[in-house]
Amino acid sequence: MYIPLPYVLVYLAAINLLAFLTMAVDKRRAKKKKSRVPEAHLMWLAAVGGAPLALLAMYTLRHKTRHRKFTWGVPALLLLQVAAVVLVTYKGWWVL
Repeated sequence: MYIPLPYVLVYLAAINLLAFLTMAVDKRRAKKKKSRVPEAHLMWLAAVGGAPLALLAMYTLRHKTRHRKFTWGVPALLLLQVAAVVLVTYKGWWVL
């Protein structure tokens, strides 16, 4: 299936913004001792393309930086996503 590049870019922008905002909401809820966003949900957002801003949120908001699952997992997901983008761009594969 061919997906036009603008659609891919809009998706990536949206999922990254959602990942950042969700991390910010979870940080705020943590401070106020309210119900939290499940860690699995935060990791899922990073895994489906939101790793760049999830990582940025972790360190700018100082959130989830003590959890090995996040300090190793989110950067690993980011590396996989960068590798996928390089592969797709270099090979010219826009078929997902």
